[in-house]
Amino acid sequence: MSPSSSVDGLWCRRYRPADDAPTRLVCLPHAGGSAPYFLPVAVALSPAVDVLAMQYPGRQDRRSEPPVTDLMTLADQVTGVLLRDPDPRPLTLFGHSLGAVLGFEVARRLEAEGRGPVHLFASGRRAPSTYREENTHRLGDQAIMAEVRRLDGTAAALLSDDDVIRAALPALRADYQAAETYRCPPASVVSCPITALTGADDPKTTVDEARQWDQHTSAAFGLHVFPGGHFFLTEQAGRIIDLLQEHFRTGPAAVS
Repeated sequence: MSPSSSVDGLWCRRYRPADDAPTRLVCLPHAGGSAPYFLPVAVALSPAVDVLAMQYPGRQDRRSEPPVTDLMTLADQVTGVLLRDPDPRPLTLFGHSLGAVLGFEVARRLEAEGRGPVHLFASGRRAPSTYREENTHRLGDQAIMAEVRRLDGTAAALLSDDDVIRAALPALRADYQAAETYRCPPASVVSCPITALTGADDPKTTVDEARQWDQHTSAAFGLHVFPGGHFFLTEQAGRIIDLLQEHFRTGPAAVS
């Protein structure tokens, strides 16, 4: 039996299984996102890294399940999945937007259980300590679709398809609710290094807001600013893959 054969296939998608890799990367999607978004990451990093992409309830093959509207609940669920897996390999977390703060909360929970990650990459999201009054999840369907188009997400091109819209909106609205109602517990920190990634023109996160991630780690911190908006990581995929490869090749301190 391989060391990763017990991974929960409902939650974790391994597009390029790498049982002999010395380390793992867990990818946490953005609001409205799904596991296949990180397929290029798995392709690029395998076989040196075993890449797991999380599939949240309420989308694609999990469409019949109710989506989760509370980020803390989602963090509990993701953490439970990872804790049930006995694989001992070091774990790195990479989350974009909603996935960034989800990764932070998962890291906190894993550390409390003595199985903390070695690094957190927080992409496209302001620091947990920063706050904006946002209520997109309370808006009508057309307004939510307009917000997705404004951010130029990968789902934006699909919004002309009525069937896709109807299928995606419940999960998208739930994800927005989870992100917008999240409040960071006071003085919350993790002991692993954090690397924040942001787009220079991201309307959801300023560079200063991204820099404040340094308040949430007792270890090393680094900030990388890329050209682009909220979904800069799509346009800058090559550079981000290079950053991840450097991390796995030389260790967290090298990319901090």
